[in-house]
Amino acid sequence: MFDHEEYMMPAVHWAQTGVLRSANWHSENSTPAPSRVVDADDRMKADTAYRLACEGTALLWRGDFHNARQLLQAMSRRINRKPVTQGDSPADSFHLHRKARSHRARVLGRLLVLLEDGYCLDLRRAPDVRQACTEAYGPPSGPMAVSLTELLGVIGAHQWRTRGVEVAALDARVHPHYGVFSPVRGEYVDLVAQAPLRASADPRADCRTAFDLGTGTGVLAAVLAHRGVDHIVATDISPRALACARENVRRLGFTDRVDVTGPGLFPDGRADLVVCNPPWVPARPTSALETGVYDADSSMLRDFLAGLAAHLRPGGEGWLILSDLAEHLGLRTHSELLARVEAANLRVVGKMNTRPRHSRVLDPADPFHAARAAEVTSLWRLTAK
Repeated sequence: MFDHEEYMMPAVHWAQTGVLRSANWHSENSTPAPSRVVDADDRMKADTAYRLACEGTALLWRGDFHNARQLLQAMSRRINRKPVTQGDSPADSFHLHRKARSHRARVLGRLLVLLEDGYCLDLRRAPDVRQACTEAYGPPSGPMAVSLTELLGVIGAHQWRTRGVEVAALDARVHPHYGVFSPVRGEYVDLVAQAPLRASADPRADCRTAFDLGTGTGVLAAVLAHRGVDHIVATDISPRALACARENVRRLGFTDRVDVTGPGLFPDGRADLVVCNPPWVPARPTSALETGVYDADSSMLRDFLAGLAAHLRPGGEGWLILSDLAEHLGLRTHSELLARVEAANLRVVGKMNTRPRHSRVLDPADPFHAARAAEVTSLWRLTAK
């Protein structure tokens, strides 16, 4: 007998010292299992590895872990030798840049490592990745092949989760999980911490309530609780985000005021305040983590605006936190955003702006430096008409 679900899992196959071996295949960005896999070790030259990867052959690394990282860097340098083509418009350049990044990810993603039983990485000088992989993937279920780039992301996420991210508005740290967008860009958090809070306009309400839609790490729900909002319902469509938000709410001591629920966007009922920080850029995400930044059809923005009026208490406000980077890249116009607000039977009663503070704003080598230098992040205060 066999477990049908496990049997149906994608697998990779390769020959090792004349013996055919296989392992489950896992890819967070849904890359198909490679059809051609060859052994690779410290003897492999970077030119050979790069050529094979470009041809679609995956390399299962059997050598020293640090040498694998150096090989990855060498392959990356070879990709960089071909400059990214610039388009005729900022939008064209953006799409060409995304296409080049996708090519880079495919090529570098063909350098694989094998996680043995219990997520053991049996390579020389390899770190202990068992805890990091358990946090990212859940309980182990036999040998699993992953790309080295993905594993390095898992290791980095574990370090972020352990250290946490300092949030000035909370005077505390928030601990992001793997696959959950980290609040490293603090300007949008500061906007929520500074925007004026109205008292409930419903005389029958015994407390002031808020919804935090797409809560991620739970940071905005925590900021609202820190500001004295009596009851916050935080939602997300991602199971990883829901688990992360619940853990952060517990760490911060807000479990009596913050309920984390989902998967979904709007919870049942109405609130005095509905907060949403949707993905800012209308482009297709290539991984789970990118869904915090990219949304090809602006579906979360559209769903938030379309459902807001029906979920506000009388006199309530919706706070939309949105960057105008997409406008500077030519991916969305200001008038389109205003038209969506109007079509949702909403009106703008206030707006707070701030400038980004991240390092790429000051980096003239960034391919979108002009757009980033002009970027403004806004908190739009919306009410039902």
